[in-house]
Amino acid sequence: MAGASVKVAVRVRPFNSREMSRDSKCIIQMSGSTTTIINPKQPKETPKSFSFDYSYWSHTSPEDINYASQKQVYRDIGEEMLQHAFEGYNVCIFAYGQTGAGKSYTMMGKQEKDQQGIIPQLCEDLFSRINDTTNDNMSYSVEVSYMEIYCERVRDLLNPKNKGNLRVREHPLLGPYVEDLSKLAVTSYNDIQDLMDSGNKARTVAATNMNETSSRSHAVFNIIFTQKRHDAETDITTEKVSKISLVDLAGSERADSTGAKGTRLKEGANINKSLTTLGKVISALAEMDSGPNKNKKKKKTDFIPYRDSVLTWLLRENLGGNSRTAMVAALSPADINYDETLSTLRYADRAKQIRCNAVINEDPNNKLIRELKDEVTRLRDLLHAQGLGDIADANTVPGGPKYVSDLENNNRDGGGVDFSQAPDNLSTVTNALVGMSPSSSLSALSSRAASVSSLHERLLFAPGSEEAIERLKETEKIIAELNETWEEKLRRTEAIRMEREALLAEMGVAMREDGGTLGVFSPKKTPHLVNLNEDPLMSECLLYYIKDGLTRVGREDAERRQDIVLSGHFIKEKHCVFRSDSRGGSEAVVTLEPCEGADTYVNGKKVTEPSILRSGNRIIMGKSHVFRFNHPEQARQERERTPCAETPSEPVDWAFAQRELLEKQGIDMKQEMEQRLQELEDQYRREREEATYLLEQQRLDYESKLEALQKQMDSRYFPETNEEEDEAEDEVQWTERECELALWAFRKWKWYQFTSLRDQLWGNAIFLKEANAISVELKKKVQFQFVLLTDTLYSPLPPDLLPPEAAQDRETRPFPRTIVAVEVQDQKNGATHYWTLEKLRQRLDLMREMYDRAAELPSSVIEDCDNVVTGGDPFYDRFPWFRLVGRAFVYLSNLLYPVPLVHRVAVVSEKGEVKGFLRVAVQAISADEEAPDYGSGVRQSGTAKISFDDQHFEKFQSESCPVAGLSRSGTSQEELRIVEGQGQGADAGPTADEVNNNTCSASPAEGLLLDSPEKTALDGPLDTALAHLHLGSAFTFRVTVLQASSISAEYADIFCQFNFIHRHDEAFSTEPLKNTGRGPPLGFYHVQNIAVEVTRSFVEYIKSQPIVFEVFGHYQQHPFPPLCKDVLSPLRPSRRHFPRVMPLSKPVPATKLSTLTRPCPGPCHCKYDLLVYFEICELEANGDYIPAVVDHRGGMPCMGTFLLHQGIQRRITVTLLHETGSHIRWKEVRELVVGRIRNTPETDESLIDPNILSLNILSSGYIRPAQDDRTFYQFEAAWDSSMHNSLLLNRVTPYREKIYMTLSVYIEMENCTQPAVITKDFCMVFYSRDAKLPASRSIRNLFGSGSLRASESNRVTGVYELSLCHVADVGSPGMQRRRRRVLDTSVAYVRGEENLAGWRPRSDSLILDHQWELEKLSLLQEVEKTRHYLLLREKLETTQRPGPEAPSPASSEDSESHSSSSASSPLSAEGRASPLEVPSERQRELAVKCLRLLTHTFNREYTHSHVCVSASESKLSEMSVTLLQDPSVSPLGAATLTPSSTCPSLVEGRYGAADLRTLQPSSRLASPEPEPMPEADSKKATSPAPVTEADKEPQRLLVPDIQEIRVSPIVSKKGYLHFLEPHTAGWARRFVVVRRPYAYLYNSDKDAVERFVLNLSTAQVEYSEDQQAMLKTPNTFAVCTEHRGILLQAASDKDMHDWLYAFNPLLAGTIRSKLSRRRSAQMRV
Repeated sequence: MAGASVKVAVRVRPFNSREMSRDSKCIIQMSGSTTTIINPKQPKETPKSFSFDYSYWSHTSPEDINYASQKQVYRDIGEEMLQHAFEGYNVCIFAYGQTGAGKSYTMMGKQEKDQQGIIPQLCEDLFSRINDTTNDNMSYSVEVSYMEIYCERVRDLLNPKNKGNLRVREHPLLGPYVEDLSKLAVTSYNDIQDLMDSGNKARTVAATNMNETSSRSHAVFNIIFTQKRHDAETDITTEKVSKISLVDLAGSERADSTGAKGTRLKEGANINKSLTTLGKVISALAEMDSGPNKNKKKKKTDFIPYRDSVLTWLLRENLGGNSRTAMVAALSPADINYDETLSTLRYADRAKQIRCNAVINEDPNNKLIRELKDEVTRLRDLLHAQGLGDIADANTVPGGPKYVSDLENNNRDGGGVDFSQAPDNLSTVTNALVGMSPSSSLSALSSRAASVSSLHERLLFAPGSEEAIERLKETEKIIAELNETWEEKLRRTEAIRMEREALLAEMGVAMREDGGTLGVFSPKKTPHLVNLNEDPLMSECLLYYIKDGLTRVGREDAERRQDIVLSGHFIKEKHCVFRSDSRGGSEAVVTLEPCEGADTYVNGKKVTEPSILRSGNRIIMGKSHVFRFNHPEQARQERERTPCAETPSEPVDWAFAQRELLEKQGIDMKQEMEQRLQELEDQYRREREEATYLLEQQRLDYESKLEALQKQMDSRYFPETNEEEDEAEDEVQWTERECELALWAFRKWKWYQFTSLRDQLWGNAIFLKEANAISVELKKKVQFQFVLLTDTLYSPLPPDLLPPEAAQDRETRPFPRTIVAVEVQDQKNGATHYWTLEKLRQRLDLMREMYDRAAELPSSVIEDCDNVVTGGDPFYDRFPWFRLVGRAFVYLSNLLYPVPLVHRVAVVSEKGEVKGFLRVAVQAISADEEAPDYGSGVRQSGTAKISFDDQHFEKFQSESCPVAGLSRSGTSQEELRIVEGQGQGADAGPTADEVNNNTCSASPAEGLLLDSPEKTALDGPLDTALAHLHLGSAFTFRVTVLQASSISAEYADIFCQFNFIHRHDEAFSTEPLKNTGRGPPLGFYHVQNIAVEVTRSFVEYIKSQPIVFEVFGHYQQHPFPPLCKDVLSPLRPSRRHFPRVMPLSKPVPATKLSTLTRPCPGPCHCKYDLLVYFEICELEANGDYIPAVVDHRGGMPCMGTFLLHQGIQRRITVTLLHETGSHIRWKEVRELVVGRIRNTPETDESLIDPNILSLNILSSGYIRPAQDDRTFYQFEAAWDSSMHNSLLLNRVTPYREKIYMTLSVYIEMENCTQPAVITKDFCMVFYSRDAKLPASRSIRNLFGSGSLRASESNRVTGVYELSLCHVADVGSPGMQRRRRRVLDTSVAYVRGEENLAGWRPRSDSLILDHQWELEKLSLLQEVEKTRHYLLLREKLETTQRPGPEAPSPASSEDSESHSSSSASSPLSAEGRASPLEVPSERQRELAVKCLRLLTHTFNREYTHSHVCVSASESKLSEMSVTLLQDPSVSPLGAATLTPSSTCPSLVEGRYGAADLRTLQPSSRLASPEPEPMPEADSKKATSPAPVTEADKEPQRLLVPDIQEIRVSPIVSKKGYLHFLEPHTAGWARRFVVVRRPYAYLYNSDKDAVERFVLNLSTAQVEYSEDQQAMLKTPNTFAVCTEHRGILLQAASDKDMHDWLYAFNPLLAGTIRSKLSRRRSAQMRV
């Protein structure tokens, strides 16, 4: 008995690719046999050291002197263990470590030289020492077994039949063993190597995160090494049997490190289970063998858990038993595997303490046979004792007396039982392998088969008998294996190899002829079949030999076993037979004989009789099995006979065979297919003719019905259509005014372009979205958005953006052209480009190509592409170094006098933003005047000569007419939004509509200039008054660019260039200056002298045209926002510019009304303003419904929060207020619905609300409050909030939360095609039933004015606009255009759209914004003209020269013409009337008008026409005075002033239809004559279509539309005003808040509910000092609406002017200008 500890060695491997990619650091150090590990997480911690038998440093390369190679490991461990094996000890070597640590490499190694592991080297060294033995008395035998333990199941890796798991059993003598594990005898190292290769291929490996080929099972390679020594003297043979167990454990691992999932995770759990059990066993053994427990007796508690896993159960003898054991611990050096490496070191350190008691296994057979004999005898006695002795005697159990004696004799002779005498020895061996009980007499066993039933009955009553018989069979099997001779073992190994080859050959997988390697090898002589597959990689992978004689092909379930087994629906049980006959030693002839009913094809032809096969024939069996027949001998002879044969042009593969089959079999199939197609065509033709006939009949029926319905509708709604058509044929005599209006309408609609622009926006939106999506995908810093560009002075269109026909249209187009372009914001370079739509589509094609290539290119190449600003990148364009900051214009009118002027002009960008200011001096100089010495800081250029050709200039004027005159219009934004085909009515002024197309009035201005007295003054005394501007003389003037100020610091280098407006090629430029944005202005001080020859065109130019100054700068910053945030222009219409206070919801769908198709609205007939009161009434204790308290603390009109109580009955009351009119009559309330219960102001209107509730209407009708002449319509509905089944309405509202609800009312009106809809969003807070409202919420009502009742303040108001439009004529050209369907592609999906985060292309709002920008540009241009005019006039006054007077307060329609004429012609006519020289007749007319105003304006007995006529007449009288004072103003300027506004509003008053008819022509259109025109004559002259005729026509149906007005949050002015109202004896004091375009009237400043609203966009503000003098009421002005006139009085003069500015800024500016002129004139006098 020899006791020795377990040899423990550790080995560290190099870094693998995973560790190198993560830049791991080595944490293992080795010095001798000591191994040290460093904690990477705590480097200051003391390193842990471990001492082992061997420490192998394999981390570096083999060149390192300390490197431990495979040879060294084997020399230290393998040779020692092999020596112990030769001594007769059992030996075990096992490798342990985490996955990927190098266990398999240490144990198995690789096939390369010097890379083999311990197992191959030990096997090779074993046979080398056996072969080196020269002692003849020694004989050796080696057997091997190879198994794996996978998921606690044992698999045999060497026997193909043992597919399932093997049972692990334990024998009382042999210990644990694996049942039916094959032990194969080997005679050389090559045999072991082949078995190891086949076993390794069958082993389970898989990839984890830590190791690509991780061993997922424990592999145990056992070598049974037997040494026999024959002593010749004593004739005794002794044996030594050593069991060498070489174990490669699966890798220990952590699930989080390996990334195991699914099957890998389950494998890892089983691996860790067995390794944990191994650790417990090692710990228990180490604790037993440690110092304190060494001398103590073994206790019952010292339990070793061998049976907890299969691995420890089988290795029980090797761990602490009869074995010499060595352990190799494989380590990973990386710091990322610190925890696993430390665990492995502790594992190995613990295994070092285990001691094994190894003994020499000498003569084991004698001892074992004796023990087995005793075991058999004991079992037999046990069976006899149970009454089953006859069973034991009947079965000639090995172990009986005779059998045992034979065993002893044979054993003494040195061999086992000689099976060569038995004829069925091979079958006995085979039966032993497959697990059958070996019996010496199989015939005796079969003869007693009849008594099996009685035997089972006896076994049932014998307890433990089954277990005894089972143990008896185990013993028989062991004895049979022990007595098997060496030759029999070799024969059994050969039989297993033959069976393996037969199974592989049956599957079509051949082996090399030497039997070494599996695969498909073409034999050199034998005919065979190779498969052809549709997948080329699967072709020729199966090979079937055709043996001599018959080779049968069929299914597996055939009666007779088939040589080639195929499967499939068309394979018969006996499909065909291959017959191979050899003819006298020559090559074999193979014949194919098909069986009956089997589909077999040779070269595409079906074979029914035996057919001789040639090499290369294609054979198809069934439908899917395709083979090629190969005959090597035939092919070789063919090549010898025809050595120059050409190779076939097409390879013989599966496709070739299928095509050949179709060609050979396709003739009949083709005819059948054609016949079938012909039948289908005939059937289709018949069915189509029938369907066409039925459709034609249905169409005719429907057309007849439609015609009948159309006639019925025409007779009902258009009874006088034929009369109207007949009347239309008569020629109508138009007045001059009507002709002007017709000409204006024709010109406007001919050149209308915004509808086509909208079509372009909709049609190209999808391209814009795709470009932005690709830009985001490719990470390009480029954003695309639509932009509208108009050819104006401030923003001339570049030539590359103009369409080809633009040059031809400019001569005839009266309005500037607007185009749709794409604004490209290059955020990378801070540049902005403009592309045409065509260029966008071209670049988009290139973007798509780049996007498709992006997946193929590496990221570095894409980044390089980003750096390419020009060239092949379609996202970027070349950008100039200098960018345009803005443009400025300097007029040259001062050269007419001449006086020097220094201008300070605004630098305006293309968007209308003021970017800075420029100071420029213009003065006339003499030709011989020498240039003064300006010093070093002034840059002076020479004198430039410019020629003005009259023909060239006139051509320029005709071409640039649309560009030169941007009209400034004061019309409302409501008039801007004119849809195509919808007119404004006959009473609209000309320029009110021209804003849509940026009306050019330069030509009318020129006409006025030529006809004015100034023009005659210029033509007559040109030689005397303008002596310096003789025609043909030389004239020199100087332009000095002084300074630039307020330029943003974003522009670094600033320079300026200027040129005449028609000479773009001749520009004068300054030097660039550095701009910091701080400090004094930039001083250019650039002097340029210009000499011209005076011509008529030059004189005209300096009268009307400016010099263009362009300021450029180098842009430095990147102002663009990130993509997906569409930045709208700040130049917005006033209503759209304001932030949302509360969203305006769409109507709640009606539940009772059927869905009606909305007819297309035509021209607008009339508009009314509605003031709506909403109240929620709650049931009180006295039975009355009292309005709930409303919290108005928000301070915004039309808002409030209802404070409601929980669980109380409620009613909703709605009151409509409007001015009385004949067109608006409420008929009945069709339905009132509430829904969209939510706790946020916003709502998703696309979702279907299931909680919509239709309320029961209790009452409805007109009411007439006292002292109010407006129309009131009120209705009430019952509201049960519990019917909504909403938790928000049923519970008490939490603190700081509000509940929102949407209410919609469907009201039917007379003469309307469908109900009108009023929608309002309610805000509510619910309190408990008994709760008292907070004082802060109702305190405002307590301290209100005494006259204000609390019930009147508990309501929420809403302001609405009601539009009544005619039903459009479906046959009109406008309707035909509107019916045109233009697809809005902005909603179409493009690839990558989800990355845009809600970004959308600009659409209709862009057109409105652009119109607003154009209006602002026109305003800026007018401001520059006026500023120049005022500056020149002041200069002339200071130099005592005659100068121009201030422009008259002309209307907004004619402001451009007046300003242009006055600015360009500041000469004053001689003989001008003095301001005090007013004719007395004019004074009498003014007195009469004032008296009429006092007498009739506020009297209900007079119609409104008197009010409006008197108001307009007073206005005309005031203007006529101004005209007499300033004859330079054209008489056509006497038009009424209309405020510039953007929103409609409510009005006051109630008058009949006749009054309304007289209102429009008298109030909106003024007489162009200075003298007042009689009322009847004015109506006849100004109305193209007489209204009286329209009244006689039958009333046509109208289309109603009610829109809620969004309240502006900006307050222009608020305060108290006195109102003179019809029902009051004196002035009434009201609180007014002006939120343009509305004026809200309250009873007091404490009042929270709007009582009246004035729509300033439709009202007319009148002011006259003469009127104040006549009334003797200072600080008064009048406001005239379409229904009433109101006189207002302010507290002071300044307050009155402030109110006028809030009501109408243009009127206030005109009044102040006139007053300033009057004061200056008085001062001069």
